[in-house]
Amino acid sequence: MTTASYPAQRLDRDRAAILLVDHQVGLILGVEDPDRELLRRNVIALTKAAQAYDLPVVITTSADSGPNGILLPEISAELPDAPVIRRPGEIDAFDNADFTAAVKATGRDQLIIAGISTDVCVSFAAQSAVAAGYQVHAVLDASGTWSRLATHAAASRMEKAGVTLNNTVAVAAELQRDWREEGGQGLAELMAGHAIPFYGSLIPYVTPAA
Repeated sequence: MTTASYPAQRLDRDRAAILLVDHQVGLILGVEDPDRELLRRNVIALTKAAQAYDLPVVITTSADSGPNGILLPEISAELPDAPVIRRPGEIDAFDNADFTAAVKATGRDQLIIAGISTDVCVSFAAQSAVAAGYQVHAVLDASGTWSRLATHAAASRMEKAGVTLNNTVAVAAELQRDWREEGGQGLAELMAGHAIPFYGSLIPYVTPAA
């Protein structure tokens, strides 16, 4: 299902879930696009957005006892209660019955997907989710792969399949909609501390006035 129609199909905190695919310590070492530190900060920001907006999160890993490595400790620390589906071999997470069931169990029809790698784990899962009837946003700056060319190829393929290409700040802002609504403080903090650190320099100027 396409998500191209904004605002009719904008992200809604009552309809959205976050899927984190293969954010593992071994895999992140090979990421060249985007910068690994940027990727790490944005993944943390997504986990904080999930908490600020009370979004269900489904996490999956691939061969985490082998060279792909364990789940990023930052994710484990932020989301200790989120289900982690350990895939024994499936490349497309939606080929794993436990993962598919966990996603369905969220009861959400909007999926925000990020992972490593953009061109395989994110792209395949995002396209499968669209085919299954979900509205899908792929968060490119919280995903990573081995080259910029691979990112561009994946983005083109996903967009043609009906996936909305997005970024961390835009996802959080779309969920928030109005700074005055619940979660606004959390949004400011995740921007300032993680997604766009320069924003933190603005806060001291407005805090006394607030």
